[in-house]
Amino acid sequence: MSEEDVLYLMSIRPKYAYQIFAGRKKFELRRWIGIPIVEGAIIVVYVSGSVKALMGEFRAGRIIIGSPQRVWNEIMRYERHGIERDAWPYIAGAKKAMAIEVLEPRLYPRPVKLDELRQIFPGFSPPLSFRILRVEEPLYRLLVKPLRESKSRQSKIHEFT
Repeated sequence: MSEEDVLYLMSIRPKYAYQIFAGRKKFELRRWIGIPIVEGAIIVVYVSGSVKALMGEFRAGRIIIGSPQRVWNEIMRYERHGIERDAWPYIAGAKKAMAIEVLEPRLYPRPVKLDELRQIFPGFSPPLSFRILRVEEPLYRLLVKPLRESKSRQSKIHEFT
């Protein structure tokens, strides 16, 4: 990774993280929170819910921002978008929505559970949606960077169930 790479830490529910790492979900939907995602950025995935662990990453492809209806219509134009109908209510009530194309998803060699994260970084809280992750942050330097540099493992889907 070069120092110019932009990274984000994103919380994703287990069902959707499973679909991303299985290669079935090609877009991640978000309500607009005022932070644009940069095309080509690395999205570090924290799987929320019952999993509660840093699991892997993907590269952001196309970014679609607009009204929920515009974003939805744009995604539906793609074959195999991987978005289920139950995702519509999530963005329907928002003023703006964003879709992030999922490219190159990969699991890290091992998951890092929330308890371990808090042992290393007392007070760590995963973002409710996402946040910028800076390369100078201890979270990146001490944990994410070594995970990214380790050899990736094959998706072990059973870890999400």
